[in-house]
Amino acid sequence: MAATLTQRRNVLPLRETLTVAPAEGEVHIHWLGQSGFVIRTMNETVVIDPYLSDALAEKHQDDHFTHERMMPPPIGADELRGIDFLFATHDHTDHLDSEGVGAILSNNPTCRFVCPASIVKTAEKRGADPARIIAMRDFEKITLGGFEVEMLPSAHEEIVRDENGVTTFAGFVLGLGGQRLYHSGDCVPFPDQPAMVAERHPNVVLLPVNGRDAVRASHDILGNFTVTEAADLALQVSASHLIPHHFGMFDFNTVSREHIVQELEPYKARGLEYCLPDVATTIVVTT
Repeated sequence: MAATLTQRRNVLPLRETLTVAPAEGEVHIHWLGQSGFVIRTMNETVVIDPYLSDALAEKHQDDHFTHERMMPPPIGADELRGIDFLFATHDHTDHLDSEGVGAILSNNPTCRFVCPASIVKTAEKRGADPARIIAMRDFEKITLGGFEVEMLPSAHEEIVRDENGVTTFAGFVLGLGGQRLYHSGDCVPFPDQPAMVAERHPNVVLLPVNGRDAVRASHDILGNFTVTEAADLALQVSASHLIPHHFGMFDFNTVSREHIVQELEPYKARGLEYCLPDVATTIVVTT
C-alpha cells in the first residue's frame, strides 16, 4: 500500500496545532526531536518516545559527553493534551523521559502507557502509574482503542532480553488511520529483521540514522542505523516512505540534515521516498 506524504508548515505553536484534529483519511505525524513523535488521526492521538526535558544534561553534566540539547523542546511535556496512548520503545532516558512520563500521564487521565514488559519497573520509577501500564511481549499483537499494534524486537546494538525472554529494546507496528507505520526504536541491522518487518507490510518506516562508531562505543553510547542502512531496510520491507530520526539532539551523537539528504537522494531512483522531519512542520500521510 503506497502512501503520499506532504509537509505543512505549522502556523501556530505545536500546543495549538495539536488542538485541531486531522481530516478524515489523514494521519498527522509531528516530530518532537530525537525519536519522539506525536501521531494523530481523527480519533486517536499516540505519542512515542518523547524527550522534552534536560534530564540527560543534568545527569551527565560532569561526563565526557554532556548531553546538552541542540534544539529546544517544541512543546513541554506538561502541555501535551488529548493523548490516548504513550509509548516507550526502551528505557534510555531520551526515550523514557524521567521528567516527562509523569507529567503526560497526570495531564491525560485516560492515557495508557505502552512499553515492553521488560522495562515496567523502570517506567514505574519514572512516573508511570502501574494501573495504566500495558506491558507487551515480543510479537504480541493487541488492539488499543481503534487501532492495532504489534511489538517487535530491536537490536541496540544487539538484542537483549530480560529473565523472562522479553526484549529490552523494541519497535512497534501501528495500524493507524488506514496506514501501517513501523517505529523501530533504537536499532542496528540484524539478520532476521528485514523478513520480520516485511511480513507486517509497513508503508511508512520511522528509523534512526545517527550511526555508530568506536569513539561513542568507548563511552557506552550505543549506536543505530546509518542513513544508508535505514534506507536499505526501508527498501527491503517494501515501504514507500522513510522518515529518518534520532539526529539533531546531541552534538556527539548526530548527523547533519545535509548528510541525510545527500545519502537518501539516490534512493529515489530505487523507488524509496523520504520525508525529513522538522519540529516546525506536520507530516501528513494519505493513501
